[in-house]
Amino acid sequence: MDRYERVPIEEERRDERVRKFALIDHPYTLEEAVLEGQRCLQCAMPYCIQGCPITQDARGYNILIGERDFDGAARLTLRDNPLATVLCKTCYHFCEDDCIMAGRGVPIAIRHLKRAALEFGKSDLLYVPSKRKEERIAVVGAGPAGLMAAWDLGVRGHPVTVYETEPFLGGQINTIPRYHLDEDDLDTDLARWKNLDITFVAGKKAGVDYTPQSLLAEGYEAVLVAVGASKARTLGIPGEELPGVYHALPFLLAMNKTPEGLYGRKERRVVVIGAGDVALDAARSARRLSDGGDVQLVYRRGPEDMKATQEEKSGGEIEGIQYVFYRSPKAILGSERVEGLRVERTEHGPPDAHGRRTLRVVPDSEETIPCDTVIVAVGEVADVSGFDADLGFKFASMGWPEGSREGWMTDVEGVFATGGRSVVHAMAAGERAAAAIDAYLAKKHGRAPEPRPDPFGGAKPPALPDGYGGATWTP
Repeated sequence: MDRYERVPIEEERRDERVRKFALIDHPYTLEEAVLEGQRCLQCAMPYCIQGCPITQDARGYNILIGERDFDGAARLTLRDNPLATVLCKTCYHFCEDDCIMAGRGVPIAIRHLKRAALEFGKSDLLYVPSKRKEERIAVVGAGPAGLMAAWDLGVRGHPVTVYETEPFLGGQINTIPRYHLDEDDLDTDLARWKNLDITFVAGKKAGVDYTPQSLLAEGYEAVLVAVGASKARTLGIPGEELPGVYHALPFLLAMNKTPEGLYGRKERRVVVIGAGDVALDAARSARRLSDGGDVQLVYRRGPEDMKATQEEKSGGEIEGIQYVFYRSPKAILGSERVEGLRVERTEHGPPDAHGRRTLRVVPDSEETIPCDTVIVAVGEVADVSGFDADLGFKFASMGWPEGSREGWMTDVEGVFATGGRSVVHAMAAGERAAAAIDAYLAKKHGRAPEPRPDPFGGAKPPALPDGYGGATWTP
């Protein structure tokens, strides 16, 4: 075996992809996983771990898989990752970006090996809490940040109640298309939590059914707000209210929950406005829902400015998404339904004071792109309509609210807030907030702060492996 060549990952055939929502990446066989695990160099400085927001010990489970110890690999994976079944198919694998093999050949298929660990190893393990603590904690939001915080606090022995506006758990995990994630993968992860003192209360909205302050008054000693950024940004152009206009996250959610309520499997002419991963998910899903219809992705800048990952961009190209660059939306046309998108051409102007390229409209460059469906994917903001201004949220560049004081505490004592830009970054934010909350309660009650214990009840708490140099990512 050539150490510098990855064991190939079989994928769904190109001509079959747009016909169904089946998983694109096929799993490794056991022998393929062993061979790929044996490619790992077991670096003294594990850059893969350093690049992971939740510091997964990828080096550790790679070698266990190479030694055919899939049970050990599964346990090691689940030790620090309570949403591993979700992440082994959907994570943006920052670990692979930092793998030293990337500079010598092809990085180790770390995400795929995580999947192999769970599929071939004993992964139906149950988490156990440490010695019970009496301080009750409320978490507002059951997305990745809220779930990770609840799990971390539950493992530490705290009773936790998670409040969620929607009738289901997972937040934006539920908008991930089925060609990336199976329908029951989140349930598989949550089944391991059943021994933790975590209560889920769905269908309750902040500001209507409760507030963080009212939860404190009820006896919760800390509240974490982890609502993310799930409210769609609008374009602010004429025609956005027309039938046939969708916003990306509601569209993707409906695609998974109630696909019959969308425009159906008919040939359509769809335009998606945006260039991030959500935009690509919407475009690739629309291609499937329209049974191979015409789908164009319109972006006001060029391909080098797209925020989508290379995996999403190349996936769109393979599946026939047409990229239309340097076009700025001006109006959505139509009377009773969308009939077209009017755009203006753009071009780069001189750099601004910070050296960034500006964008300007080309005079007299209007044109119309015929379409009957428009999906807007230009970002999200947080819905904080149910929260008091007294909390003093600060907002991250991508829209979620955070506490501005030490440990992500807000201006209200005992109320914290955090979030992150992807599933794994949100999980990392929830993990950090949970540690801050536990330390806050320990100080309040005269205890010494402690690390999170082994979630499987071992004598020693999880520790970073030798050689780890500290995380380099940003939330």
